[in-house]
Amino acid sequence: MSRIGKRPVELPSGVTASVSGQTVEVKGPKGTRSFTATDDVTIAVEGNSVSVTPRGSSKRARQQWGMSRTMVANLVQGVTQGFKRELEIQGVGYRAQSQGNMLKLNLGYSHDVNFEVPQGVTVTTPKQTEIVVEGIDQQQVGQVAANIREWRGPEPYKGKGIRYKGEFIFRKEGKKK
Repeated sequence: MSRIGKRPVELPSGVTASVSGQTVEVKGPKGTRSFTATDDVTIAVEGNSVSVTPRGSSKRARQQWGMSRTMVANLVQGVTQGFKRELEIQGVGYRAQSQGNMLKLNLGYSHDVNFEVPQGVTVTTPKQTEIVVEGIDQQQVGQVAANIREWRGPEPYKGKGIRYKGEFIFRKEGKKK
């Protein structure tokens, strides 16, 4: 019995959901998102909530039950609040600057890194050493943040690089004399 799957997803005011076949479409103040579930679950809209129930008692149906409910909950959160990932830059001379849909990064290379921000995601730089990635699609926000972090991941000796806000970097001791 899935504890997550049992609970219905509540729809806040201003959010509507519609089901056609196995596809759920959620519309809210920030936009529209949709999710197509597998044939192992049944999705139904009842008043101001969306419920997911498994078809049968197979292991796969029970797995898809909780996962599908979480995906619908993420759609609702995305169209109401959106998702946000914060990055911080550490290192002498390392900085970021956003210009339209381009993110200009100075990361100690001999050239500047120009990162093109994909459609549906906004990247802002409140400070030169902070990057905020926002959007309504959780997967896309996380992927863009990971792609930015990939340019100069945090290294364990001095801690320089791009890290997620609040991320702990295991530090190593340098060479002994």
